[in-house]
Amino acid sequence: MSLSSHLTELKKKHEHLSMEVEQAQRAPGADGLQVAAMKKQKLKLKEEIARLSVAEVAH
Repeated sequence: MSLSSHLTELKKKHEHLSMEVEQAQRAPGADGLQVAAMKKQKLKLKEEIARLSVAEVAH
């Protein structure tokens, strides 16, 4: 898998997770721990995207 296609896939996952977080936060009785875990996963994806974006520009 090329770097650009990997980045595209990570961005899709990040966007999907963003939608899931928004839905979970709007739901009555949302599990705060689950939302926090999703936000943490979303942040990790964002950091990975940023790291790979820098690597892509360097090449």
